[in-house]
Amino acid sequence: MTVLKTRTKTPELNIETLSGPWSLAEQNPTNFTMIVVYRGLHCPLCKTYLAELNRMSAEFAEAGVSVLALSSDNQERAQTAMDEWKLPNLTLGYGLTPEQSQAWGLHRSAGRGLTSIGIEEPAEFTEPGLFLLRADGTLYWSNISTMPFARPHFKEVLGAINFVVANDYPARGELI
Repeated sequence: MTVLKTRTKTPELNIETLSGPWSLAEQNPTNFTMIVVYRGLHCPLCKTYLAELNRMSAEFAEAGVSVLALSSDNQERAQTAMDEWKLPNLTLGYGLTPEQSQAWGLHRSAGRGLTSIGIEEPAEFTEPGLFLLRADGTLYWSNISTMPFARPHFKEVLGAINFVVANDYPARGELI
């Protein structure tokens, strides 16, 4: 598994979204690109998490942050999540491959059948991660998990972004 290092270029990422192709190389945010990896349609915690992000999308845009929410779900499951979870303000990507997950240092899990909400887990899926990238594609901050629990709260992430921009705060953790 890859460990990404802050202040260095991240791997390429070309992904399909429900609104068309998305490429990291083509992003040109004022301050950051934020990639939020979620587990998929089967995850009730992801539904709540992405609902918070959807509500705050305008605030992230005002802070100069371009946002992509992404899973290893297929297009049909991503569309179901978009519709049933009511996420009209998000760019929702799908089809994150095992190779892409590995390149970004993300963990993968094997599906174990029906979830508590009665939706079948895929045979394999990617566990959560959050990446904040500078406009030049270098990693500023990341949070990677093996579980659906205890993810960064978007209100705190936005507050940190505002502090970082106002104070030209450097990326930390470069001495891996």
